[in-house]
Amino acid sequence: MKESSKSATGKTHQHSVPPLETLGDFTTTWRVLPISGLAIVIGVVSAYVALGLLRLIGFFTNLFFYGRIRTDLVSPAGHHLGGWVVLIPVIGGLIVGLMARFGSDRIRGHGIPEAIEAILLRGAKVEPKVAILKPVSAAIAIGSGGPFGAEGPIIMTGGAFGSLIAQFFHLTSAERKTLLVAGAAAGMSATFAAPFAAILLSVELLLFEWKPRSFIPVVFASITAKQRVFICWVPGLCLLCPRIQ
Repeated sequence: MKESSKSATGKTHQHSVPPLETLGDFTTTWRVLPISGLAIVIGVVSAYVALGLLRLIGFFTNLFFYGRIRTDLVSPAGHHLGGWVVLIPVIGGLIVGLMARFGSDRIRGHGIPEAIEAILLRGAKVEPKVAILKPVSAAIAIGSGGPFGAEGPIIMTGGAFGSLIAQFFHLTSAERKTLLVAGAAAGMSATFAAPFAAILLSVELLLFEWKPRSFIPVVFASITAKQRVFICWVPGLCLLCPRIQ
């Protein structure tokens, strides 16, 4: 009786402990190497995309408020439009509305919800025109005085380029998601010069997991984008902030 009890107890204890491989999915395969290589490429591309977005913001700010063709980031506070300045955001909003109506409705919104939607509902697939229309529409909205920032647009734009590269190489849905998130993290890293914050934010908002097969490429993309900015554009690639006296 005691032996059977011990046997039953041992059997129960044996089955109550799951196998080691099911305790946590922290395994990876050789596929992480080519995916990391593509993530590095995406990091470089996203750094240029971030630079382009900031240059576009500067271009439309100068165009709307000063009537000049320049791409440096300036404050609209020094304009000489008088009371007519209230029409500038209206004009910018109308242009963006037309782009959303006749271009792509995917450019509507902040950018982060659209990236999450692409991951959860469309297998991390983003249309090519979104990669063009999103930064242009965001630059028009911000440059015309809209109360927006570059965070959402660069997440969606960087993620779009990551998704397009993944689609070009016919990768799986999980790998597309990884490269979309890598592009988003790289864009944030290049825009705000904060690679580790970009990694953590991307993992929390878009990746939804701590697995080496996806986490490692995101890290490579974010750090590559930051290093590219550090080497090439340190003096100019930052958002315009008022000087603190």
